[in-house]
Formats: sequence, structure tokens, C-alpha cells
Amino acid sequence: MIDLNNFLFSIQDADKQCGSEHDTMTTLISIFLCIGLVVSYMPQHYRIIVNKTSEGFSAWFLLLGVVSSTSSFLNIILLQWDAIVCCKSLSTGACLEGLLGVFQIMLQWAMFSLVFILFLIYFPENQKRVNNLDLPAKLHDMTNEWKTALLVAVVCIGHLAISFFITVILLAVVGSPSEHWETNYWAGFLGIISMILASFQYLPQIVKTWKRKSVGALSIPMMLLQTPGSALFVYSLAVRPGTNWTAWITYLVTGILQGTLLVMCIVWRIRNKRLGIDDLHGTRIVNEETPLLRDESN
Repeated sequence: MIDLNNFLFSIQDADKQCGSEHDTMTTLISIFLCIGLVVSYMPQHYRIIVNKTSEGFSAWFLLLGVVSSTSSFLNIILLQWDAIVCCKSLSTGACLEGLLGVFQIMLQWAMFSLVFILFLIYFPENQKRVNNLDLPAKLHDMTNEWKTALLVAVVCIGHLAISFFITVILLAVVGSPSEHWETNYWAGFLGIISMILASFQYLPQIVKTWKRKSVGALSIPMMLLQTPGSALFVYSLAVRPGTNWTAWITYLVTGILQGTLLVMCIVWRIRNKRLGIDDLHGTRIVNEETPLLRDESN
């Protein structure tokens, strides 16, 4: 059974140190980013749901993204733990203002995790099973792509469970990062893991999109909203009391890589429209004018 004495003592001690620091500009930027973050992900969620397919997504891109955002979320909770504890002695408005940085990263984690959930739900049916010539025609085996997607889901859930358990144990038994090196090291470790994974997060997706030469279920409007917003997001986190570079460096790297993917998707979209290729599935669009176009080219 966990001894909560240290945890309760940290709450009582924090009450003496709590103070409300009001920065109107930072607060407005944070609120704008929270709203913008949710709005920016809507085109991606909508595109997958309406088209009923997540074709074109890289499972490894989603794995790195979910694990990175989960680590970043737990990192900011640890770094802002004193502010969370201070809510006990502050007004509701002052508490919410002090925790806007936490809300930002929580929303980032939730919105990206929803993309991964939709990826699993709308995984193309024709890519889940493959005929096994050694078995009767009605029997099928899972494809490597579907196996990878399921494996990624298990890893993401396992990482969340283990990291959350360690975080709770450290806060309850040891104390906040500002007073105990063990918790501070764990927060730093989560931040560094998040940074490293984010540095490679978009590479599998960039490679897959380059090979497919089509956008697939990726949303260009989402990236158009998020890429320039990354600069504001980084700034709003960097100026918050109690945070350090491990809390915002992830989003700086991610923004640069996302911009690269955005440019690639725009190029493929223009190219495929000119060549008459279905940008969602990467196949040629066949209609009544297609034979005439081919005849003219001959």
C-alpha cells in the first residue's frame, strides 16, 4: 500500500509558496492555441471518418507520435506539479490560467491519440487479410500491415500504463520534481524520450508518402493550420514558469518535420490532379474522358 504522507506534506508545504502570476499576453496566446489545436485536428478526423479509410498513414509514424505525446504530457504534469498543487489555494480562474500549459499538451496528446484510434477503426479492409494458398479459399491470414498496426496499439497502451504508474508512484511516495531529484530525473527522462521520438516521428510518414506519391488520408488543411502554429506553441510553453527546454523542444522539431511533409503533400496533390490520379488511393481515375485523353496523347 502506498504511503501518502510525503504526497500530503507536499500539498501543505506548497500552499505556503503559491502565488498567482498574471500575464495577459501569455494567457491569451495559450487560450488561442488550445482552441486552435482542437480546430486544426478536426479536418484530419473528418477526412478519415468521411472517406471511411486511413489509407496512406504509417503505423510507425503514429507509434512514435503517440508515445512521444504521452511522454510529453506526463513530463509537463511533473514539471507543473507545484502549480497543480497550488490550485488548492487559488481561485478557479487563477488555477486554470496557471495550468494552460498543461491543457495545451493534454489536448495535443488527446487529439493525436484520436487520429491513431481512427486509424485502427478505419484501417482498409482489403489490407487486413490476405489469401493463404495453402488453406481453403475462405480462410485468410492477417497481413503484415495489419499485424504491425495491432502491435503498435499494444505498445502504445503498454507505454501509457507503465509511464503513468511510475509517475503516480513517484509523486505519491517521493514528491515533486522541484524538491526531489528522483522525480526530476524521471521528468527529464520523459522529456528527452519525447524529443528523440519526435525527431524521428515524421520520417516514416515522409518515406511512405514519398513512395506512394499520393496524400492518402492525410489532411493538408490540418498541416496548414498546425505548421505555422508550432512557433506560437513553442513560445507559449517556453515562457511558462517551471518549464525548461525539454517541454518545448519536441514541438519545435515536430513543426519543422511537419512542414516538410506538408510541402511534399502539396506537390503530390498538384501532380496527381494534373495526371488524373485519385489522391486518396493513389490509383488512376477512370471515367468517360479517360480513353479520349489517352488517344490524344498517342
